[in-house]
Amino acid sequence: MAQKSKAYRASAEKIEAGKYYTPAEAVSLARETGSAKFDSTVEVALKLGVDPRKADQMVRGTVILPHGTGKTARVIVFATGPAAEAAIAAGADEVGGSELIEKVAGGYTAFDSAVSTPELMGQVGRLGKVLGPRGLMPNPKTGTVTPDVAKAVSDIKGGKIEFRVDKHANVHFVVGKAGFTTEQLQENIDAALEEVMRLKPSASKGRYIQKGAVSTTFGPGIPLDVNAI
Repeated sequence: MAQKSKAYRASAEKIEAGKYYTPAEAVSLARETGSAKFDSTVEVALKLGVDPRKADQMVRGTVILPHGTGKTARVIVFATGPAAEAAIAAGADEVGGSELIEKVAGGYTAFDSAVSTPELMGQVGRLGKVLGPRGLMPNPKTGTVTPDVAKAVSDIKGGKIEFRVDKHANVHFVVGKAGFTTEQLQENIDAALEEVMRLKPSASKGRYIQKGAVSTTFGPGIPLDVNAI
């Protein structure tokens, strides 16, 4: 097992053994355990009481964080004509039709999100092998397949995040940077947790959020008190 760095060990010592922290306490502590060399990303990981193998227990959604993620997302848009012009005006980083589809088919994935008009999804659909494993495939359920591509671009640039439960029933999402104020991080995590709770499948029985932790880039996990969520 790789030896933890001195900085990691120092951060871990700030976490009280056996204690579970409220979301407010966790994000406050996360600011202290972030790297001193760069503005660490603050993330949340949850273990959900669902069976992802069953379609009626899939948890997937989006939420616009009140204070953004601290990072300007790079967005590409599959669109032509007026929709393409609207996407460019909204700040899309790259816009195109068949030529952009071919570029992505060739392995281009240097972006954080992809949006498409419904008209082009017949062609974009063949990019599943490239975009699917990276969670970048446009999807109507997350608002990334839409005739209003300008709004989709604005939302994503403004701090919209997407989350999806994995095959182990875990869900991960970013809630900001360690350089944010405690209040900003708390409002972001509250917004994200509220949406996760809202999406609880009716077929899910027992405790929905079983475990949780807040962490920073290369930092230790801070256990969440799931009863406080």
